[in-house]
Amino acid sequence: MVIFSALDSLLNELLLHRPYLDFITSQSGTDKEKRRKEGIVDLSKYLDKPIRVKFQGGREATGILKGYDPLLNLVLDNTTEFLRDPDDPFKLTEDTRTLGLVVCRGTAVVVVCPMDGLESIPNPFIQHDG
Repeated sequence: MVIFSALDSLLNELLLHRPYLDFITSQSGTDKEKRRKEGIVDLSKYLDKPIRVKFQGGREATGILKGYDPLLNLVLDNTTEFLRDPDDPFKLTEDTRTLGLVVCRGTAVVVVCPMDGLESIPNPFIQHDG
């Protein structure tokens, strides 16, 4: 009986402070919404369009963007990887490898760019002998 009376008095105490509890719970709901991180990169305009992705370590690939998440994990279809020169790991060759459907881990993604309007230009910082 002592336990029930203690629970009964606790319940009455909570009911007396119900407006305060409602205020606390309503505030915590808005705080959660404020704390939710918004995506920094909006790739929705590139869905179902070809993109080029550069990864840490020098790898590059092209494919059709099928999906992504806020952590920049990407799903690419019809993916083609550009192979690197065995002598210089930062130099790409003309050789490619077809990969198909690929999930790219967001922590490895360095650059995402659309293939439309992509144009290769010579490096302006290289000194030419002449």
